[in-house]
Amino acid sequence: MDAILVIRLGALGDFVQSFGPFAAIRAHHPGARIVLLTTPPFAELARRSPWFDEVWAEGRPSWHDLRAVLALRRRLRAARFGRVYDLQTSGRSSRYRWLVGLRAEWSGVASGASHRHDNPDRDALHTVERQREQLEAAGITDFPTPAMGWLDADLSAFALPPDFALLVPGASPQRPGKRWPAMRFAEFARTCPVPCVVLGGPAEVEMAEGIARAAPGSLSLAGRTGFAEIAALARRARFALGNDTGPTHLIAAAGCPTLALFGGDSDPALCAPRGPAVAVLRHVPLAALGPETVQAALAGVVPADLTPG
Repeated sequence: MDAILVIRLGALGDFVQSFGPFAAIRAHHPGARIVLLTTPPFAELARRSPWFDEVWAEGRPSWHDLRAVLALRRRLRAARFGRVYDLQTSGRSSRYRWLVGLRAEWSGVASGASHRHDNPDRDALHTVERQREQLEAAGITDFPTPAMGWLDADLSAFALPPDFALLVPGASPQRPGKRWPAMRFAEFARTCPVPCVVLGGPAEVEMAEGIARAAPGSLSLAGRTGFAEIAALARRARFALGNDTGPTHLIAAAGCPTLALFGGDSDPALCAPRGPAVAVLRHVPLAALGPETVQAALAGVVPADLTPG
């Protein structure tokens, strides 16, 4: 079994929650050539990691683009993979069993898979437990804690305060119920004992800058950070407060004490961030969550002198 394929297409939070399985697969197959099939947003992140020999980014061709689908099929067949770990376990990724070839051993939910994860309650498990159970069914029993030191960056260009907290006020624009209101984050920043560094994507720059302006000494880095910078900031921050969104998952995995906020659009029992020091606060609707409740929950993951008040 010299060639192994791992399938994980996205999104960021799901990708981060596969770091443990990535590490376990690498440990179980130390001499194998391991290829990750993913999508462009996560290709460079995966290439920096210690878990893969190759990363292929063409993992989600349009089914209407027959040329791209056939090109992926040719590449998959030519690699002669002996085993596939489908960590995406979607309808799309299960169909890739036909592109790879039916002779390959398959860990996933595809019909006819050699190591099928057939727990009827799998969808009621947290992503981390579900993936672990899937890998156990394929014979993997060692689950080392994934090292994160490989994901780091030079932060000298950001003129950071010597002591700071991270705020992640964004989330999927298609799911507004996952966002604690920006005005609430601004209130939090004003009362925080340390300056706040606000993160976000290019579409969240205006919101992040407004939050930073509300609290003297705070700073917006929205639109200026990649995955490596986010992880580096997480290692240096006192704590983080964020919505259920990919960067919050990455910050928690990097070891930063993190409070993750959930509303009714997602269930922390299924997808809460994991890390050395993570607390979850759920309120439905999230927009009605008061800052005093957030402050009380934050006290569970950070020292009392850093709790806003």
